[in-house]
Amino acid sequence: MLQRLNSNTLQFLIIAVAAIFFIPFLGNVHLFDWDEINFAESAREMIVTGDYSTVQIDYMPFWEKPPLFIWMQVISMKMFGINEFAARFPNALCGIFTLLLLFRIGYKLIDKQFGVLWTLVYFGSLLPHMYFKSGIIDPWFNLFIFLGIYQIIRYFSNTGKPMQHAVLSAFFIGLGILTKGPVALLLFGATAGLYILINKFRVPFKIIHILVFIIVLTITGGFWFILMILKGNFDIIQDFIEYQIRLFNTRDSGHGGFFGYHFVVFLFGIFPASIFAISAFKLKKTDSLQFNNYKSWMIILTVLVLVIFSIVKTKIVHYSSLMYFPVTFLATSTLYNYIKKSEKWPVWQTVFILTIALILVAITAILQYVVANAQSEFIQNAIADKFTLENLQAQVQWSGFEFLASIFYFLALIILITYFKSGKNQIKTILVFFFSGIYFNVLIMLYVGRVEKYSQNAALEFYKQKEHENCYVETIGFKSYADLFYTNKKEPENRNSLDRNWLLTGPIDKPVYFVTKVNKLDGYLQQYPQLKILYKKNGYVFLKREIN
Repeated sequence: MLQRLNSNTLQFLIIAVAAIFFIPFLGNVHLFDWDEINFAESAREMIVTGDYSTVQIDYMPFWEKPPLFIWMQVISMKMFGINEFAARFPNALCGIFTLLLLFRIGYKLIDKQFGVLWTLVYFGSLLPHMYFKSGIIDPWFNLFIFLGIYQIIRYFSNTGKPMQHAVLSAFFIGLGILTKGPVALLLFGATAGLYILINKFRVPFKIIHILVFIIVLTITGGFWFILMILKGNFDIIQDFIEYQIRLFNTRDSGHGGFFGYHFVVFLFGIFPASIFAISAFKLKKTDSLQFNNYKSWMIILTVLVLVIFSIVKTKIVHYSSLMYFPVTFLATSTLYNYIKKSEKWPVWQTVFILTIALILVAITAILQYVVANAQSEFIQNAIADKFTLENLQAQVQWSGFEFLASIFYFLALIILITYFKSGKNQIKTILVFFFSGIYFNVLIMLYVGRVEKYSQNAALEFYKQKEHENCYVETIGFKSYADLFYTNKKEPENRNSLDRNWLLTGPIDKPVYFVTKVNKLDGYLQQYPQLKILYKKNGYVFLKREIN
């Protein structure tokens, strides 16, 4: 079937399908606190101040991230306005580029069929599909690191032009550093170093290539850092380095978790690719040396990401998202063998796929039960957090049948896996992952917007109401960037207003509105009796301090 289509036609189809799935409805849901709004707010403040070299939050230097992705958002906002669509559009483009590159790499490595399969497996896996509809840094960050590793694989394979591969590898890792920081070099260096160690240092390289790699990496990755130093902002660089170290040693902003957190993300977050990837962790003698060499790199990268981010104290689901590339490659290698050799799918794989799909059915059904019965004694007793219980009071329209999408998906998997026999593995594989991609897109449309209305919409509505009022707006008792972005906060004339204590107790020059959570209210009212309650809604409390 695939052999009838030439590579140009396939690439056009990949671009078209990716654009159809990743671009529409990007702006239908508010940005989510923290990460999405964090980066969008930095881009907005660059536009407001006209300072495109300094990353800022609340018009103060923000040392946690370099600016490359934020520059992408700035360009997008210049094109589409300062809004949700513009903040997420760069990642939609990243999704298109990623799927296209996977096809081209797979085609170059094996053949056209492998390239199409890898593209489809990535498209049809849960988190890889969803992240291209977000406004976070990681899709571009991961793509740059993976391209840097891909180029160094080609360098060590002694194929093509080694100097070119060394330069490109350094360039892409430099872009990774410019996107999110030195962890790009850490992941690249650990992967390449472990590969060299496993091969007992019997890998081809030249000193001149290493020197050129270092020069290109320094120029590309160090560009912004050098610029900050030249501008006299060395403190930002120092704070940035301290922040990177702190992420490894502490639970940043309360994002903790157990050691095996990212192993769960591997199994469920990259479903269904993760199930097939497990079979590929053992090299096959029947595969070519070149193919096994690539598999070795992908296994090393997957294991390193899992181990490193299991050690890191901060546990956030997208921290281990670099493994989407190697895991989907390994899954593709398993499926490719099924198709080429007409092997039977092992029973355990079928059981795992259907079990996880059934869990998805259960999760969506439970979610709808909880929101429909939020007032019941059972739910009130089961949920101890008062803020969460208040969230569930939000007026959100449900048909009551949204969970049927998960049931249809589960039944479709049963039919596809059991109906098509081993001789039809190609059709079965294509349909399983294509239907998975459609299902994950449906999940986004059915649930993400509704969940957002419970979690933050009440606060965002308040912020938008205050956009044109001459006042200050601040959150207390919880961390947020939403008040900055959705009030369209201007550069403050009075720098005292950047001090929360001044807003709470100082000689303010205009009214101040505070937003807190219901479970924090009593403590703040006792400490600051000058605060007056305006109203409460869905777990949020809106307070005001008048001018004395």
